[in-house]
Amino acid sequence: MYLETILILSQKSQAVRSLDVAEYMNYSKPSVSRAVGLLKTAGYISADPEGYLTLTEPGREIAAKIYERHRLLTEFLMHLGVDSDTASQDACKIEHDISDASFEAIKAHALKPKHK
Repeated sequence: MYLETILILSQKSQAVRSLDVAEYMNYSKPSVSRAVGLLKTAGYISADPEGYLTLTEPGREIAAKIYERHRLLTEFLMHLGVDSDTASQDACKIEHDISDASFEAIKAHALKPKHK
């Protein structure tokens, strides 16, 4: 979720800091600081001397994959009649556990042209 949040925030502003991530996710600063440290160590993000966060290419790939899943699953659930808040919350839960095969099947179904 941290990588996805950094991606979302970076689409709104060039400058993303740990504080922005904490506020967006409603997490404590120490929790975000720890996660940022782990993500830097793993090579998914980098931070400049002022603390601005940037996704590395591997981090961007993972974030984009998760964000695509979140958007499509939210829209799909809303199409089924789920309200937007619940759909977004449920999509967040599903996006991390769903297999690639199942997601691709849902995606193919959701993007299939509708015949009238």
